[in-house]
Amino acid sequence: MQTYDIAIIGGGIAGLSLAYFLAGRRSVVVLEQEDALGYHATGRSAAEFVLRYNSEEVCKLAAISRPFFDTPPDSFSAVPLLRQRGGITIANAEKAGRLRARFEAEAPHAPLTLMTPDEAIARVPFLDPAYVAAAFYDPEFWDIEVESLFQGFVKNARRAGTEIRTGAGVRDIRDDGRRWRIETAGGTLAVRMLVNASGGWADGVAAMAGVRPKGILPHRRTAVLVDVPGMDLGAMPEINELDEEFYFKPDAGRLLVSPADETPCEPADVQPEEIDIAWAVHHFEEATTVKVDRVAKSWAGMRSFAPDRLPVIGSAPDNPRFFWLAGQGGYGILSSPALGALAASMLCESTVPESFSHASLDPALFSPGRF
Repeated sequence: MQTYDIAIIGGGIAGLSLAYFLAGRRSVVVLEQEDALGYHATGRSAAEFVLRYNSEEVCKLAAISRPFFDTPPDSFSAVPLLRQRGGITIANAEKAGRLRARFEAEAPHAPLTLMTPDEAIARVPFLDPAYVAAAFYDPEFWDIEVESLFQGFVKNARRAGTEIRTGAGVRDIRDDGRRWRIETAGGTLAVRMLVNASGGWADGVAAMAGVRPKGILPHRRTAVLVDVPGMDLGAMPEINELDEEFYFKPDAGRLLVSPADETPCEPADVQPEEIDIAWAVHHFEEATTVKVDRVAKSWAGMRSFAPDRLPVIGSAPDNPRFFWLAGQGGYGILSSPALGALAASMLCESTVPESFSHASLDPALFSPGRF
């Protein structure tokens, strides 16, 4: 039976970013139940990087992660990890006053530009003038090159000696008081420390290991691709409705449209519901002059949240050899450099990255002991 210092259950962005930042300091095996890495949440992300509009803690995680995205290590990626997109926030007549209030609150701290409806439509000609009553522009929206980021974590983790197993779903976990014995579809192994980076399955993995779950619940989010004939969408900014009822942005020559739904679901290979596809189309048609004749593609992904919607990172109070790295919500890719480095420092009992103190972000906020 093979033995390791650390087993990471989950081959998505959380588990692989941690494996990367462990950088050969421990012997590590990553266990992914699917035949491909990043199959669930990681592979179905809208790939957006922003510094605002999320919770204060998530915004700080973005700020901590940004230097890695801007200047990744040599040979990490053949292409830049961020591509500037820019974003326009829009509101209808009913919400126009609140949009201007948000602009006035944010503008002293951010490079925002208030737009007239005509100026917004000049940037995105198919916005409907009957809908758009107020808008502002934020240049600090970026597209994340998710595949390049993810493969950078994977290839460098492997280079550092990490073993990565796919098709290795965990069937049983037992603690003998010194090591974990993990039975997988590919055999049994023994490890000193178990990391739960299994996304929507995190509470189930904890229960299997005899550790108290944290109430981490997966939520389904839907996206569709639609065509906008006669339009060059490449340089178009992302469009966000003021209250996040919907958003749309270019994606490979089409528009990705989401109703920004968050529907509680069971952890699974989630599929879009017809009603959510219909809402995506409805919102898009309401805000634009485009009539959607067909949906070119639709899909859904999981976003998993703890009860307070903050990540859960650290050793379990009821078993210090069980380490939580879960509950990243829809921000796992955006925050992966920050949280991967933080988790690695905790597991190696080294100093927390200075970037957390510079950002005035206390990692204790993410402790599993808060529940």
